[in-house]
Amino acid sequence: MDLSDAYSISKHTPGFEAYPPLWAQKAEAFRNRLSETGHARLGLAYGDGTRQALDLFLPEGSPRGLVVFVHGGYWLAFDRSSWSHLAEGARARGSAVALPSYDLCPTVRITDITRQVAQAVTFAAREVPGPIRLTGHSAGGHLVARMAAPGILPDEIAARLAHILPISPLTDLAPLMQTAMNADLRIDAAEARAESPVHQAKPRVPVTIWVGANERPALLDQSERLANAWGCGHVVEPGKHHFDVIEGLEDPGGPMVARLLS
Repeated sequence: MDLSDAYSISKHTPGFEAYPPLWAQKAEAFRNRLSETGHARLGLAYGDGTRQALDLFLPEGSPRGLVVFVHGGYWLAFDRSSWSHLAEGARARGSAVALPSYDLCPTVRITDITRQVAQAVTFAAREVPGPIRLTGHSAGGHLVARMAAPGILPDEIAARLAHILPISPLTDLAPLMQTAMNADLRIDAAEARAESPVHQAKPRVPVTIWVGANERPALLDQSERLANAWGCGHVVEPGKHHFDVIEGLEDPGGPMVARLLS
C-alpha cells in the first residue's frame, strides 16, 4: 500500500508556497536584530560536519534555562536558518534558545540524525545552565521525543530535562517505509522499530504533544498514538494546520510558550 499521498503535507495545504520565503525572511530579520544587540551567538559547532552547528539566542539578563528547537522537513530538507524567529517567545520569557542544524538523508540515516541532535542538546546544555526544555516540529518533533529515551542523552543532561513539547511529530516511522520518500530515508524494519517514539517507554520528564486540528489525518493519528502510548498531554489547537501551528512559539504570551515553559 502506497502511503505517499497520506504523508504529502505541502500538497494538501493551500498556500504552502508562501511559507518557506516568509520563514526565511522573518528568521533573517530576527538574527540581524539580535546580532546588533549582542544577543546572538551564531554558527557554534557541536560536531565535525559543516551542518553540525547551532545558533544560540540569549535573553536579557542571565538565562533562566535553555530551550532547544529542532526543525522539521522529513529529515530531508531545511536547516536552522529558516526558523530563528521561533526563538522569540521563550527568549522573551528569559530562556536561552538554541536551534541546531543536522545532516540530512540520504547522506545519513535517521539514526545518525538522532545522535547528532543529542550532541547538539548536550553542547547547548553545557553552554547554558538550568532546566532544559525541548521542542521540535514534524521530523523535529520526532527527534526531540527521541531525546527522552534512556541513554540518548548523557545522564547529567537528561536529569535537567524539564519538558518536551513535540509539535505535529512523526512518532511511528513504519508507515513511512511505504512512501516514495523512503528511497532517500532508507528506513528498514529494524530502524523503524528502534527510532519510533511510540515504542519507547513512557518518559519521566513531562511531555505535551501539540498539533493543529487541521493537520493531515496521518499526522493527527501519529500525535494521538504517542499521547496514548505515553499517557501525556495532548493539545489539538483549533484552526491550525501543519505549517502555521508553529507560529505559537513566536508569542511570549501565548499558550504554546506557556506550556513549554511550565
